[in-house]
Amino acid sequence: MTGSRRDRAAGRPEPRPPVAIAHDYLTQRGGAERVVLALQAAFPDAAIHTTVHQPDTTFPQFDRSEVLTTPLQRIGPLRRNPRLALPVLAPVVSRIQVDAEVTVCSSTGWAHGVHATGAKVVYLHNTARWLYQRDEYLDGLPPWYRLGLVPLARPLRRWDRRAAASADVVLVNSAVTRERVRRNWGRDAEILHPPPGLARAGEHRPVAGLEPGFLLTVARLLPYKRVDAVLAALRGLGGADTRLVVVGSGPDRARLEALAPAGTRWLGDVADEQLRWLYANAEALVTAAHDDFGLTPLEAMQFGTPVVAVREGGFPETVADGQTGVLFDGASADGVRAGLEALRGRSWDRALIEDRAAAFSPEAFAARVRAVVAGLR
Repeated sequence: MTGSRRDRAAGRPEPRPPVAIAHDYLTQRGGAERVVLALQAAFPDAAIHTTVHQPDTTFPQFDRSEVLTTPLQRIGPLRRNPRLALPVLAPVVSRIQVDAEVTVCSSTGWAHGVHATGAKVVYLHNTARWLYQRDEYLDGLPPWYRLGLVPLARPLRRWDRRAAASADVVLVNSAVTRERVRRNWGRDAEILHPPPGLARAGEHRPVAGLEPGFLLTVARLLPYKRVDAVLAALRGLGGADTRLVVVGSGPDRARLEALAPAGTRWLGDVADEQLRWLYANAEALVTAAHDDFGLTPLEAMQFGTPVVAVREGGFPETVADGQTGVLFDGASADGVRAGLEALRGRSWDRALIEDRAAAFSPEAFAARVRAVVAGLR
């Protein structure tokens, strides 16, 4: 009989779990969700608390943990697109009760608002885009919906700052996010770079009909990922230069497909086995995204693949310009083209690129998070 069963048999309350994990919603295969997988690996016995969980559109590894959801789980449209629930997410998240000695919140704007009975650690990917970067986050949503959110901005900012004040420790993914925490929350934070979400070791499965040497973009298809700038850069180049492979899904896909040059392959979400092969066989990863850290460059660099990335957000913290890739100025077609010209104007040391990625190890990430949690117990 386990200790918890003995406690129940004796009529004593069960001890609180040492650690729990909270995340906004588990519906995507994005960088934030890969960080939750890293937290899951660091605390394999921890339950994961979230608003909604859509198993067929996120990582299957979450099924290894107990995933606890809210009543929103029963509403199909909100489960499939949680952004539509934005007006009600604050009160819903506030009602999530997490009973653990330490709750580790992976937050892009909501999870730090859960009610934790013990200490709270917030790992912040970015302060809430819909409050502080509204245009890029809400772009693509219906005008009536965007207009309806205007009167909610002030109360949501108050809620956001109260939730931030409830954290005992704030960890952030990059210097960019730390500066936003200072500006929007009025507090300091420790930078802890996330590890590559995709492990280098593992099976490689080729994509049928695809020869090595293509350009690769890996992103959720949302406006702020700026896949349109990459597509515009490749239009008109002709020949092999137009061999672009796009991995990812999202509501912006139809618009982007209309902009794509001939020869673009749209793969949607792919299994990790195929993603490893894609990274290892690409000429380069290309991104113009507005990412506060950005995991895909690290994932590509693990395989010795150089990166062409816009010089903003978290990319300068991971891509060593001229050594592991090219940083270009301006998230525009001209900027991307300039980056590709610089890429093809020199040779690349794949071993050096792999070494740079190794500095961002899952082991270092897990060790630091565990140390923070241990200091609060």
